[in-house]
Amino acid sequence: MANVFDLMDQWGPEKIVAVSDHKTGMKGVLVIDNTARGMGKGGTRMQPNVSAEEVARLARVMTWKWASVDLFYGGAKAGICADPASPYKEEILRSFVRKLRNEVPEEYVFGLDMGLTENDAAIINDELGDRGAAVGTPYDLGGVPYDQLGVTGFGVAEVVDEAVATMGLAGRRVALQGFGAVGHATAERLHALGFQVVSVSTAAGALHDPNGLDIPELLRLRADFGDAFVSNLPELKIKAGSELFVDADIVVPAALQDVLNGDNATRIKGKLLVEGANLPTDAAAQNALRQAGVTVIPDFVANAGGVVSAAFAMDSRYSAFRPETDQIFDAISTKLRANVSTVLDEAERLNGTTHEAARSLAQDRVRRAMELRGKPLPV
Repeated sequence: MANVFDLMDQWGPEKIVAVSDHKTGMKGVLVIDNTARGMGKGGTRMQPNVSAEEVARLARVMTWKWASVDLFYGGAKAGICADPASPYKEEILRSFVRKLRNEVPEEYVFGLDMGLTENDAAIINDELGDRGAAVGTPYDLGGVPYDQLGVTGFGVAEVVDEAVATMGLAGRRVALQGFGAVGHATAERLHALGFQVVSVSTAAGALHDPNGLDIPELLRLRADFGDAFVSNLPELKIKAGSELFVDADIVVPAALQDVLNGDNATRIKGKLLVEGANLPTDAAAQNALRQAGVTVIPDFVANAGGVVSAAFAMDSRYSAFRPETDQIFDAISTKLRANVSTVLDEAERLNGTTHEAARSLAQDRVRRAMELRGKPLPV
C-alpha cells in the first residue's frame, strides 16, 4: 500500500478512517474527500480486493460528481475488504458499521455500491438504530431503492441519447459491457429509446448479435438466472472482454473500472463512448480516444443518475413520505442531458479531453465553495 499521505492533495481527502475487527475478520476504510459543498456522501462497496487507494479514487470521483450536477454534498466513499457472497456478510457489515458510528450519519451517510444491496442498507440503519445512516433502503421501508428503480442506468441511457443528438451521430448500435445493476437498466432504457444493443456481458460471460440482442428476453432471463443467463444462449457467446470491441456506433462500459487503457482503447470501433462505470478509462485511454476521434462522456457526468436520486433520498431520510419516482426520473433526465452539451462545449473551448473539461467545471464549483468557507486553495 502507498503511504497514506500520498493519497492527499490540495482537494483532499479530509479524513481517512481505517477500521478492523479480529473477530469477524473485517477490514474496511472510509474516505471523506472534500466537504466544501456539503457533508460526505457516496456509496459503500464490498469486494475481496478493495483497497484504500481505490476507495480514495472513488471518493474523489464523488466530489466531482456532486459538483458536476450542482447538488450540495461532498465526495466520500467507503470500502469493505470482504467477499459479498460470504455467509458471514451481515456479521462483517454490522461490524464495519459499528466501527464508524462516530462518523455516521453526521459526517458520512452510507450508500450502495458493488457488493451491497437495498437489504444491506436496511441492516446498516438497523445496526445504528437510525433511519438516516444509509440511503438506498428498500421501498417497503420508505427508501429509494436505486437498483430496483435502475436510476443510474436510466441516466446513462439518457446521456447516450442526448450525446447522439448533439453530435448528429447517425448510428444507434450500442456495445454494452455489463448487465448488472447499471448495465441492465441502461439496456432497458436504450431499448425503449430505440437503440439497438448488440453486445452485453456479465461475470459469467459475454453475448453478441450484430443484428441486435433481444433485450426484453435478456431481462427476463436475468430475472430467472442472474448472471448465468448468458449460458442459456451459447450461440451468441463471445470471448469475455471482447464485448466492448465489437462493431458498434456507441460503446458503454458499465461494469468495471480500469478496463480501457492506452494499449486497448484504439480497438474501440464506435465514435461515442459513454462511461457508465466509475473510472473505466485511464488518462492514456482518454487521450488515445480523443486522437482517434472518439467522443467520451466522463463517468461523473454519465452515471450521475445515482447521485441525483441519492439527493432525493437524503432529503427524505426522516420523512414519513417517499419522494415521487416520476420526479426523480425527470430530474435525472434534465440534469444529465444539460450536462452533456455543457461538457462537450467546454472541451471544445479548452481544446482538451472531455474529462479535463468536466473536471474543470466541477473544480470551479468546489474551489468557489472552499473560498467562501475561508479555505482557499494554495496559489
